[in-house]
Amino acid sequence: MGNGYAVVDVETTGLAPGLHHRVIEVAVVQLDEAGRTVDEWCTLVNPQRDLGPQHVHGIRAAEVRTAPTFADIAGDLALLLRGRVLVAHNFSFDARFLQAEYARLDVDLPFTAMPALCTMRLADRFLDTAARSLAACCAAAGVRLGTAHSALHDARAAAGLMACFLDRAGGPESWRDTAHGAHAWPWPELAAVGTPPVVRGQEHREESHFLAKLVDVLPRVAQPPQADAYLDVLDRALLDRDVSAAEQQELLDTARGLGLGLPEVTALHRDYLGALASAAWADGIVTDEEGADLKLVAALLGLGGEDVARAFEAAEEAARADGGWTRFRLEPGDRVVFTGQMSQPREVWEERAAATGLVVAGGVTKKTRLVVAADPDSLSGKAAKARGYGIPIVSEDSFADLLADLRDR
Repeated sequence: MGNGYAVVDVETTGLAPGLHHRVIEVAVVQLDEAGRTVDEWCTLVNPQRDLGPQHVHGIRAAEVRTAPTFADIAGDLALLLRGRVLVAHNFSFDARFLQAEYARLDVDLPFTAMPALCTMRLADRFLDTAARSLAACCAAAGVRLGTAHSALHDARAAAGLMACFLDRAGGPESWRDTAHGAHAWPWPELAAVGTPPVVRGQEHREESHFLAKLVDVLPRVAQPPQADAYLDVLDRALLDRDVSAAEQQELLDTARGLGLGLPEVTALHRDYLGALASAAWADGIVTDEEGADLKLVAALLGLGGEDVARAFEAAEEAARADGGWTRFRLEPGDRVVFTGQMSQPREVWEERAAATGLVVAGGVTKKTRLVVAADPDSLSGKAAKARGYGIPIVSEDSFADLLADLRDR
């Protein structure tokens, strides 16, 4: 009858490919004619733009930075789908995005016209439910649903629905014509290069602390004459109390450019921690929040509890360590730019920024003081330009703290 089924699911930056939204994750679960799983494949996809509603799909920019582009996987994906009946829950959605991605590569693959099955439409025939959602259909069919808005989990769920429908239909005969059409469909010849997939969380499971990469840098120097340059970059990276993947790379590049080895950088990090401890002791009181913040920064810098204790001990003897750098602060008139889909409406943030005297700009220039991103590792054009200019990129929470600091002065 054919080669079986290819159940596909995509996660995207938005709802419509015509609005320049892209695929950011794609999964395929291959079934035989009886509905048994024979293979699975899934990868994140670098869309070369911001990731859209990250609070929905849960994909972080740090995870897709090293993921393949759609061009890298186009041939591999086509090989997984070729000759099989395509299946998806709300197939038209996945079809439109896949069709648009191949069209960007000048490949004509009319997914919307291919022989295919939609588990959402088939639910009317085989399930006793009026609901359309994947979760509701799985509940009615007794199919396990994993993490929602994960391409692989959603594809597995849709595959479970397809297996259920095959069983209730008495076998694949109900879709014989669809299977013949899929088997005969003329796919273009695309090279399958076997691009290694990148899955969610893969980078973070395998990554050691970023300072480990400094072991093989240039020879040591006794007293770094340009330590301020590194501390300035470090200060910017820690604005939101997180060192994103992009910021890790910037710190490593800065250290290498200054000829700093691991011992020198570790010493600078201890000095930085000491300065924070001194600032906390400046009013004679260290709050629980300040103590927790210092421990968090220490962990981000690759330091431990003993380093925190020593920093507090030294801070009790001095109001503030004498360094050649100052803490990042916003001032009235500073220009700020927003990028990505925020957890709060962007208009709310813009009003809050304007209320403190900041200037909200639509684009990034050399005069921009700060970029606020839904994800500090954002791949948006604004974020890329900001990194090129050395402009800090911070999260919404960090921006809220900076606004509070500006209001309290």
